[in-house]
Amino acid sequence: MKIFHSINDFQIGTGETIKKTILTLGTFDGVHFGHKKILEKLTQSTENEKYESLVLTFFPHPRMVLQEDSDIKLLNTIEEKIDLFDKIGIQNLVIHPFDESFSRLTAEEFVKNILVDQFHIHKIIIGHDHRFGRNRTANIDDLKAFGKQYDFEVEEISAQEINEVSVSSTKIRHALIEGNVALANKYLGYDYSLTGIVTKGKQLGRTIGFPTANLKLDENFKLIPQNGVYIVKSVIRSKTVLGMMNIGFNPTVDGKYQTIEINYFDFDEVLYNQKITVYILERIRAEEKFDSVTHLKEQLEKDKNTALAYFKNV
Repeated sequence: MKIFHSINDFQIGTGETIKKTILTLGTFDGVHFGHKKILEKLTQSTENEKYESLVLTFFPHPRMVLQEDSDIKLLNTIEEKIDLFDKIGIQNLVIHPFDESFSRLTAEEFVKNILVDQFHIHKIIIGHDHRFGRNRTANIDDLKAFGKQYDFEVEEISAQEINEVSVSSTKIRHALIEGNVALANKYLGYDYSLTGIVTKGKQLGRTIGFPTANLKLDENFKLIPQNGVYIVKSVIRSKTVLGMMNIGFNPTVDGKYQTIEINYFDFDEVLYNQKITVYILERIRAEEKFDSVTHLKEQLEKDKNTALAYFKNV
């Protein structure tokens, strides 16, 4: 997959060898099973190799730019999104830096300057309710009119398919906020994950037989599931490592900041300053404040047994 970090950088072929593209666009947060239906239409449309598939997406998320008070949390980092598009088989991905200047393009400027002149589109696959151009004034009918004017096709995605995409995005966020990672993973079609650098913590876990890797996330906009204890796994140096993770404030020892701590089973390597990805599989319980560190340790033993039983049954 070719990756371009700006619309202006996009180029496939030169002169008479320039291929036309079949394109879709959107934020595609989660790149979940609903999105995949749309993206599969795109890849199927380019199977004869006459055209190349192209996805246009944006970062930052438009709401981060246009709504100053937006506290939106996203399901994917850019790196995760790139990996997911690549697995689907998209040939070209443009990640355009969304800003106010871009948002002020008129509908015709967007179509003529970007879709036609820059992307050389043969066809655009788009939702029936898609709005574009300055103040989002243009709609699918306007796009079809531009298609006739500039000689490209418009394939309309049905209301039912668009509803599946929007509903599942909302359901995934709600499921994660409620700690229901198993349901979120079902909608995503893959295991939700957190990626970050391992930093040094208070090292309390080590003193009670449960050493933890403290994870500092790469991005502050990534949605963190509800506080609690989770069953997780990671791939570290090509080896799958099983474990459990606590998200929360460590109330038993009067913690003041939210932390993400992973206790890996049968693993004692030092991970400080290394980047790791944690795949979250199931929630065990909510975070609790225990009367003593001894009681906390007893509960952690139970949590570990619960996690080991889960892995034995999958």
